[in-house]
Amino acid sequence: MIYAIGDLHFDFSKEKPMDIFGLNWENHEEKIIDNWKKTVKEDDLVLLPGDISWGLKLEDARLDLERIDNLPGIKIISKGNHDYWWSSMNKMESLNLKKTKFLHNNSYEYGDYSIVGTRGWAARDSFEFSENDEKIYMREVGRLKNSLDTAKNKKIIAMLHYPPFNQDLTPNEFSKTLSEYGVEKCVYGHLHGKGHKFKFEGEFLGVEYIFVASDYLDFDLKLIRED
Repeated sequence: MIYAIGDLHFDFSKEKPMDIFGLNWENHEEKIIDNWKKTVKEDDLVLLPGDISWGLKLEDARLDLERIDNLPGIKIISKGNHDYWWSSMNKMESLNLKKTKFLHNNSYEYGDYSIVGTRGWAARDSFEFSENDEKIYMREVGRLKNSLDTAKNKKIIAMLHYPPFNQDLTPNEFSKTLSEYGVEKCVYGHLHGKGHKFKFEGEFLGVEYIFVASDYLDFDLKLIRED
């Protein structure tokens, strides 16, 4: 089985309570962990597209990452905009996590699928995008292509943190790239609360998009692919 859930926003230090964003976030870590243990088996795959831990440095995030690693299943983590702890692959792999892989200019194989992805960036038609964001935006498009270029000749599932299309649901460089490479499914998150109105789920330019922000899923995991 392949599952996905984004925006865990774990915080071992308890200095970033998420319930300021709504009562549904109260004890959200416990909800995620309980649902995870009820659902995921050891040989299942769990995709985690960004905003994993509030830790500012890798050492700060270590306890959150170890807690996730100890949960059932194989995990693949890609970067979110709040993952300030994200570091080089060598440093992240030096944590010696047993069942967790990091996605950055690379891909991973699981059964019939190649898993690819990157963080992505805010859409050009969003209020948060400025001309200073253009360089980051195009760099992220390049990283997505780098990841896709490493994929084997298999079906492809992509992980992005930001929605990979414009807010008016027209295609952008991310969605166009996913379609050009023949990606089957794409999971993404980032949007919370009132931002859910900007989500899209379903087929778009031949790719199936699945929105997996944790609060949208009521802190449960979304089944992406059955065996």
